[in-house]
Amino acid sequence: MIYRVLLEPEARTDIQEGIDWYNKVESGLGKRFLSDVEAQIDYLSKSPFHQIRYDNVRCLPLEIFPYMIHYTVDEDAKTIIIRAVFSTFISPERWQKR
Repeated sequence: MIYRVLLEPEARTDIQEGIDWYNKVESGLGKRFLSDVEAQIDYLSKSPFHQIRYDNVRCLPLEIFPYMIHYTVDEDAKTIIIRAVFSTFISPERWQKR
């Protein structure tokens, strides 16, 4: 079964910040980052039950870039809510502030 995917505004901001940062590193790299994010979101819609890291928040790493998608699953509504897309180099306290 395919789950509907919703991105919280903060997650959209996280993704845009990643795109902007990678584009500063190398032209076009931001597009590759976005492609990696989109591929993992597509995968999540089909297979949402990955490891729970804390409370009810699950995490899935990107394939290429050192980022994790932080999300929750509403099984009754068949919905995935993406809460954050963080670099694995960022302090975990950033998540606690949300």
